[in-house]
Amino acid sequence: MAERKPIESAPKDGSKVTIMWKDGDGVVNESVGQYRDGGWWVYTDSDTQKKVDPTSWRPAPDDDDDQ
Repeated sequence: MAERKPIESAPKDGSKVTIMWKDGDGVVNESVGQYRDGGWWVYTDSDTQKKVDPTSWRPAPDDDDDQ
């Protein structure tokens, strides 16, 4: 598994990466997300997307060379 990196270094070209973010209850989540429309977005279920404020990132599992 790839090491997490500061979110400032994440690609903002629309590619999907795994991001770490906290929800409204302060619970840390890890989700595949992408930067678009001026922010980071994740799917909370198969139909719902949410804008989040991530703290770190790593390549998404499909792009992770260590798997």
